[in-house]
Amino acid sequence: MGKFTKKSSNKKEIPKINTASLPDIVLILLFFFMSVTSMKEVTNIVQFRLPHATELQTLEKKSLVRKIYVGRPLPQYQALRGTETRIQLDDAFADVSEIEAYINDRRSAMPESDQGQMIVALKIDKETKMGIVTDIKQALRRAFALRVSYTAMPATNYH
Repeated sequence: MGKFTKKSSNKKEIPKINTASLPDIVLILLFFFMSVTSMKEVTNIVQFRLPHATELQTLEKKSLVRKIYVGRPLPQYQALRGTETRIQLDDAFADVSEIEAYINDRRSAMPESDQGQMIVALKIDKETKMGIVTDIKQALRRAFALRVSYTAMPATNYH
C-alpha cells in the first residue's frame, strides 16, 4: 500500500482559474446588450412641441420612414443660427432647396422594393408658420415623395 505524504513546503499555491467558458460569457453579454440597447437615430438641434390630434395612426414599418424636423434652433445654436424657424435633415440644419436632394439620396439608399413605399414624417413645431410647411411640401412633390405623415401627440381632452 502506498503512503500519502504531505509536502513539507509552507508555500501554498493558488489554483488557476479555468477560463474556458469566458468567451461564451462575453458573447452572451454582447448579445444581451445588443438586443436591449436602442440606438438614437438623430440628435435634435431644433426644438419642437408637437400639436395634439384626436385621430392618430401608428406607422407599421418604421424602416420606410424618413423624418424632417422643423422648429426653432436649440438655445446652444441660437447664437449661430438665430431664433427663426429652421429645418433639420438628419443631424444638420438645411434649407428648403436641399430637401429634394436629401429625399432622393435616402430613397436610393433603400432597397428597390421599398422605394415606392417611402414615407416622409414631418415633425413640426406647433408654432411654425404655414409658409415654411407649404415650401417643404412643394419640395417633397418635386422629389416625388407623395406619402407624407404629420407627427402629433394624442389629445388629452376632446374640446
